[in-house]
Amino acid sequence: MTSLDKPDIGTTSVKWRWPSVHPEGRKFVLLSAVIALVFALLAWETLAWPMLGITIWVAAFFRDPIRTTPTGDGLVIAPADGLVTMITTVPPPREMAGEDGLGDAPMTRVSIFMSVFDVHINRTPIAGTVRKVAYIPGSFLNADLDKASEENERQHILVEGADGTRIGFTQIAGLVARRIVPFVKAGDIVGLGQRIGLIRFGSRVDVYLPAGTGHRVTLGQRTIAGETVIARLGEAERTIGAAQ
Repeated sequence: MTSLDKPDIGTTSVKWRWPSVHPEGRKFVLLSAVIALVFALLAWETLAWPMLGITIWVAAFFRDPIRTTPTGDGLVIAPADGLVTMITTVPPPREMAGEDGLGDAPMTRVSIFMSVFDVHINRTPIAGTVRKVAYIPGSFLNADLDKASEENERQHILVEGADGTRIGFTQIAGLVARRIVPFVKAGDIVGLGQRIGLIRFGSRVDVYLPAGTGHRVTLGQRTIAGETVIARLGEAERTIGAAQ
């Protein structure tokens, strides 16, 4: 009997594990758990059980799973989990425009909407140096609306790669969200797919692609932060998909 040859590459198995709760959310989990416990001790079961459910949901909201980021020249990785709801051509935000930013020419903007059920840890789409972090106070409109990019509370982050390419992306607070929490500041060095912040309770992230770069995602597609490739710098071809 002929023996089977082993493959040239080594293989390993990966086991699923419960994602950890990000430190930013642990105080909320603890608070809701204490309230649920108090209701239980007072025998208020009609309140204790719903509060226990809320505690589990809060823990799930702040979950921080490990992600495996693909590597390769020019890759632009999704900064957020969620649904691609808009792909449009717009001028860059004024806070990131100009010679020291993204320039003034129209750019392709890919918008990713995060529901309250998505992971809300955001990650950098490229590796490089954080050149700008600009927080803008504003309203709390539904993040799925186009005007949320200009009217809602938001935070712009500009990252410059080793080759000088700049990518801008914006964290936008939504209808329920009430705080954008940054993990980085101007001058920090970030790796591809590194955690850069979170938005509490439902929101959106916009990514601005440089001229000459098309998108590899389509409307209605779901992205995974730190894993989904949304573009490759310098490749102008655009992906078109079909819902089915």
